[in-house]
Amino acid sequence: MRFMILLKADKDTEAGVMPGGDLLAAMGNFNDELIKAGVMLAGEGLQPSSRGARVHFSKDGSVRVLDGPFVETKELLAGFWIWRVNSKQEAIDWVKRVPMPMLSGEAEIEIRQIFEMEDFGDTMTPELREQEERQRAALAG
Repeated sequence: MRFMILLKADKDTEAGVMPGGDLLAAMGNFNDELIKAGVMLAGEGLQPSSRGARVHFSKDGSVRVLDGPFVETKELLAGFWIWRVNSKQEAIDWVKRVPMPMLSGEAEIEIRQIFEMEDFGDTMTPELREQEERQRAALAG
C-alpha cells in the first residue's frame, strides 16, 4: 500500500519562513529512518502558495488560472512524503514519529492512500494496465 503524507501549511510556511538547522537535521534523520526501513519513496517541501497557481476547469470548457497566494492556510500544503507501508495504521505510527515540523508548535499531517491499479477492477483493461506499467517504467528509468 502506498500513502501520501501531507503536511499542512501554516502562517510561517506561507510567509516563506525557512526551517532552522535543528529542524532540517531532525527531518533528515527521520527521512534516513524511513529510507532504511524501506518506507519512503519520495518527499519534498513546497514553496509558499504565493509562488503557486490554481487552475479551475468549468463545465462549459473554460479554464481559469488564479495566481497565489491563497487565503485559507488550513487548506494549503507545506510538504509531502510518499510511503510504502503495509497498512494505514503503519502510516499513522510513522507519522506520530515525525519531528515537530512547525515553528508555532502546532502541526497537522493528513494521510491519504494512493490508488493502485487493482482498485479499479475491470475498468482497468489490459490496454490501460499496459499503458500504466509503461508510464511507471518511463518515470523510474
